[in-house]
Amino acid sequence: MRVCASVLKALIMRQQQSDLVLQRLMSLHPKIIDLTLERVYRLLARLGNPQNKLPPVVHFAGTNGKGSTQAFMRTALEAAGYKVHAYTSPHLIRFHERIRLAGALISEPDLLALLERVEEANSPEPITYFEITTVAAILAFSETPADILLLETGLGGRLDATNVVDEPKLCVITPISMDHESYLGDSLEKIAREKAGIIKTMTPVCVAPQDEVALRVMLEVADQRISRVRALGHNLPWGQLGRRFYVAPKEYAEPGMLGAHQVVNAATAMAALDMLEPDFDVPMAARNQAIEQTRWAGRLQPLPQGQGAEQSLELWVDGGHNPAAGDMLAQQLEDWAGPTHLVVGMLNTKAATDYLRPLIGKAASVTCVAIPGEANSFAAEELAAAVEAAGGQAQTAESVEAALSARAQTDPSARVLICGSLYLVGRVMGARGLALA
Repeated sequence: MRVCASVLKALIMRQQQSDLVLQRLMSLHPKIIDLTLERVYRLLARLGNPQNKLPPVVHFAGTNGKGSTQAFMRTALEAAGYKVHAYTSPHLIRFHERIRLAGALISEPDLLALLERVEEANSPEPITYFEITTVAAILAFSETPADILLLETGLGGRLDATNVVDEPKLCVITPISMDHESYLGDSLEKIAREKAGIIKTMTPVCVAPQDEVALRVMLEVADQRISRVRALGHNLPWGQLGRRFYVAPKEYAEPGMLGAHQVVNAATAMAALDMLEPDFDVPMAARNQAIEQTRWAGRLQPLPQGQGAEQSLELWVDGGHNPAAGDMLAQQLEDWAGPTHLVVGMLNTKAATDYLRPLIGKAASVTCVAIPGEANSFAAEELAAAVEAAGGQAQTAESVEAALSARAQTDPSARVLICGSLYLVGRVMGARGLALA
């Protein structure tokens, strides 16, 4: 028993050490997004330009579905026997989730050593948190053997910290909608142009079903860069057969993840795999296994039965936070039998009213909370005002736990969906001791 306790204590201390380094990295630059690649290239050069020593790269950009599309691809490639690196953001519970090395999340000792190396190389010079941690991930990917790297952008494309790979194997652009307007532009065309900035000269591009405006931008940029495009619904036939789907000429199984949007994400992933052939051969058995078994944490995910007052509730979480995510959730609420009660928390940088509007009339009730420990959260009262602006009514609670306790008292068997922010979902999952493998 003493040995177990000492090992646990050591692990906790190591975890705290990486957290301390991450806190120091956060302080190197104001928490204001300043899109440029100069700082990233400076630090990469000091580390020997690891971006030039990577396995073949599939680069993902888009507003919605990047993580799920990447997850479908990763699971299929791994089922076919390939060693896959993957980079995604933000994390839900712990930073380690962002860096997957040849199939496994980066270990605490490796992460700590990696962060200390990039911190030393950067010295005290200004750099954003996302930039320096992305450089750390690129360094790790360059030093660990793998067959392929699935690299996800942060919020943009053209000036995103991941956009330092000169010759990716493939670019994948998932559905584009309005989000991060203050950084990417105030129109769908401007946002699409920023996302299309990942397209390189003569690099194949796989494009998910898009709004006509966004698709036109993708095709224009690809044409300028002499890049072959396969766009679902444009020059690549695809469609749904219930929740099964086809991407010509192949027919696929029904995705294991809920939501009509996951059919789109799975179809995009399968089209992307087709474009990797013949260099990467992923048989149909591996593809269908991935479609049925892939899960992406925090996206329409059921939670295990809780404790105390909330024990009898049916709990779900979803981290979507933009208008397109609101539309998706509204569709899911219609598909579910019986009422669904929402507990909502959002960052004050998001268009809360636009996210909430499609949910009004679909949800049985809306309870607003602040995201714990997040300085940029809407106060519960502010979010309730956004619900009213969207045409609905809301109540407020001091915390998610208080909202669940109140719901359990009035309707012990209710379905409750906690939504509006990945940060909120991460706090909820972390508080329940859930961890991602």
